[in-house]
Formats: sequence, structure tokens, C-alpha cells
Amino acid sequence: MESIISTWQLSFLFGVFTWIVASSMFNVTHKVRSFVQPWVSRRVISGTPTILQIQKYQHGFWDAFFSGLSCVVSVPFYTGFLPLLFWSGHGKLARQMTLLMAFCDYTGNCIKDVVSAPRPKSPPVRILTATKDEKENALEYGLPSSHTLNTICLSGYLLHYIFSCHENINASYQVVAFTFACLFVGLIGLGRIYLGMHSLIDIFGGLVLGLMILAFWLQVHEYVDNFVILGKNVTSFWIALSFLSLFAYPTPQHPTPSFEFHTAFTGVTLGIVTGVQQTYHQFHHENVPRVFTHNLGLPAFAGRTLIGIPTILLVKFCSKALAKWILPITASALGIPVRSSGYVTALSGPLGVKKSNEVKQSGGYLQKMFFSRQESFDVDTGIRLLQYAGLAWSVVDLVPSLFSQFNL
Repeated sequence: MESIISTWQLSFLFGVFTWIVASSMFNVTHKVRSFVQPWVSRRVISGTPTILQIQKYQHGFWDAFFSGLSCVVSVPFYTGFLPLLFWSGHGKLARQMTLLMAFCDYTGNCIKDVVSAPRPKSPPVRILTATKDEKENALEYGLPSSHTLNTICLSGYLLHYIFSCHENINASYQVVAFTFACLFVGLIGLGRIYLGMHSLIDIFGGLVLGLMILAFWLQVHEYVDNFVILGKNVTSFWIALSFLSLFAYPTPQHPTPSFEFHTAFTGVTLGIVTGVQQTYHQFHHENVPRVFTHNLGLPAFAGRTLIGIPTILLVKFCSKALAKWILPITASALGIPVRSSGYVTALSGPLGVKKSNEVKQSGGYLQKMFFSRQESFDVDTGIRLLQYAGLAWSVVDLVPSLFSQFNL
């Protein structure tokens, strides 16, 4: 009889667990930060004149242009764009971009919170945060620039996907596409400096890290995709990996929303992987109709969008409500003390919020559960994970089922 999780999967999960425990015991985060943070902080300060020089060209047009450009490559944009990519018939591209986005988000945010390097100081630098998303981004640490990192990885993988699917593309078109991608990345980096959100060292760090992640992903993406769609014990393995990833996260010097972003995208990948693994041969194989073909015209795709978007928003709301009810009851039944920093009113309050911030950010996440005498745990993390897992599952399982019912 086949084991629940195979040997290599157990070895991988055990390796992650061992790293979490070892890094917690030897306080790796603090040691790395004490070495790297002063050097990065000096580069941030020394880069201030360059930022001010760029901001001398301040104009309302550039404010709107770079703010809009930042929104186009933000996490909320990709969160809205990726469902449409799944429903357009490009399932492999959507899967890979989702997993790559999650990997970039985790890696980038880990480095941000390990180094805990400041953003440019304001004043003298003018920081322009035109959206709620930008205001939340400004609460994170600076190095590396997530916008630069994500843009390099996702645009680079998109080019690879297009060139792989259309091997006969004229070389001149390939050069134009590559040039456009480079220009786009350059404008994103310039925009982050113009808006005062990042210094030169942040952009350079995002550039280097992005190229490294892209090069790595291009080596492993086929193995990852084959495992997701055809592997054994995928769901159980990914649930265990998602759980461990919540603890395999460094402690920032001061509280930031980076861990919340990581939790949300961990939930997204869990829902996507679980749903695709169960329904690949029904809705996500390579022969499904693709948009702008005779099997899936623009009116049908518009119908999918009109049905799909409200459905996933409803599932997100219901998942959150269900998790808010189930998790506190489950914790109470198991004798686990919990509190809420905002989702569950009965478990929240001024003292609870204060403790939430202190506990969430005061030490490595795994040792807080097993190696410290902690009074309570923040149930919001589990709620957020299940909420986004439910949303992502509906994108690849529930909504395609509705499409088949409506002949879309």
C-alpha cells in the first residue's frame, strides 16, 4: 500500500522543519541582519541625492504615469489577472505564474524582513502613495524592490512561454519583445525611485534577485508542473508545505504587513494546486478551448468573466465567514488559546491587538509555537490562509464547473 507521503516528500518537509528549528535555535535572522543591515542602510542614505535629482522632474503627468504603472505590476493586479488567465484556456501559463509569483513573494518578503532595511527618508524625499495598496507597501521594508523583482520574473517567464509555444517566431519580433520587456522593467524601477518608495540599492537588489529566481525557475518549472498535475500525494504534501511555510518566515525588526501578504499568497497556491490536481483532466489539460479561437470566442469569454468574478468574490466572503466560525471553535475544543487582531471581534481588543503584534513579530514563528510559553495565538493567520485558499480553489474548480453547466 502506498504511503500517504512518499520518501522524497517526507525528506523535503523534514529538511524545511529542520531548517526552521536550527535557524530559530541559532538566531540566524538576527545575526544576518546585524551584518547586512548597516551596509544597506548606508547605501540607502548615500542614494538620497540621486532620488532627489530624479524627483526634480516632478510633474502631475509623471505622478499619474508611475503610480498607474506601479498598480499594473502590484499583487492585487495579478490576483485579479490570474483568474482570467485560467479561464482563457492558458492553464499551464496561469499555474506557473501563480507559483512563480508566490515564490517571488515569499523570497522577497523574507529578505525584506531579514535585512529590515529602511526605505528612503521623508523628508527630504517625497513619497507618493496614491492607492491603499501603495500605503500598505510603504509599511514594508525596502530591500529588495518587490515590484522590480516580480516584473522581471513574470515578464521573463511570459516571454519564455510565448517563445516556447511559438518556436517559429521571427527573430526580429523576439528582439522587439525582449526590448519591450527590458524597457518595462526599467520604467518600473525608475518609477519606484521617482515615487520615493525605493532607493537605488533596493532596485538593484530586486533586479539581481529577480534574475536569479527566473534562472532557477526556468530550470525547474517543468518538474514542478508535472508534479502538480500528475504527481502522487500532491494535496497532502502541499498542505504540509503550506503549514510549514507559515512558520518558515523570519522575524522583522518591527511589525510589517509582509507576513500577511505571504499568508494570503500561501493560501492562493494551496487552493490552486489542490483544485488543479483534482480537476486537471476535466478543465485544465492542454486541449481545452482558448480565448480568441472558434471554440472560445470573445462573447463566451466575457460570459465567463461575468459569472466567474462574482462567484469567486462570494466564495472568498463565505470562506472567511466559515473560517471565522470554525477556527476559534476548533482551537477551543483542542485547548489552544487564541486571540484575533481584527477578524473576530469577540477575540480582539486593545490588549489583544498589542499582543498580536508582539507575538507575531517577536520571534521565529515555529519556536513561538513549540519553544516559548506563549499565552495565545493569532487566529487571523489561519482565517486569512483558508480565505484565500477557498478563493483560489473556486477559480480552478467551482467556476469551471459552472462554465460547463452554462456551456461556456
